Amino acid sequence: MNYQGKRRIYVCFVKRALDVLLACILLFLLLPIFLFTAPAVRIRLGSPVFFKQERGGLGGKSFVIFKFRTMTDDKDKNGELLPDDKRLTRFGRFLRRTSIDELPQLWNILRGEMSFVGPRPQLSEFLPHYTEEEKLRHSVRPGLTGLAQVSGRNALRWKKRFELDLFYVEKVSFGLDLKILFLTFGALFVRNNDSDIESFYDR
Repeated sequence: MNYQGKRRIYVCFVKRALDVLLACILLFLLLPIFLFTAPAVRIRLGSPVFFKQERGGLGGKSFVIFKFRTMTDDKDKNGELLPDDKRLTRFGRFLRRTSIDELPQLWNILRGEMSFVGPRPQLSEFLPHYTEEEKLRHSVRPGLTGLAQVSGRNALRWKKRFELDLFYVEKVSFGLDLKILFLTFGALFVRNNDSDIESFYDR
């Protein structure tokens, strides 16, 4: 079997099966964290507990991504929301620093809207502006982490991010996914300042 045949089998069957298995295991193991975080978010940051946003997914179809909210709804005297940095509390920073806010995306993975590894999903409003080449990033499921996120994070220009996304789409394999997961795990523990940590995922 040639490379493209092996790639198709991995992307269509093996990768998805591994995603479901790992998501189920993590949801079970991390249940205590969910049970602690949800009420803590409700008390400290308000309702709703989950932040929801439309992102572009597989085949360019939109889906709703889930995260624990990390900001309040504080407003100014005119009723307008305050800037993000004014609404991001110490508790919110903790959720981002530990990536606990990303855990609800395990549900997105279980539902088949995301994978553990793939191009990070961008806002749906960007979809009409992609070139034909850039649209190829949607030929695989978007990921909780991806090649661009372990290759420079927000220090990368958009063009370079898309280049890395397209490289991943072309070269996707079990070995590459394993390497990205390993680098992601390492990156979460070696960063020393909040700004770097918070920019690890595209927010």
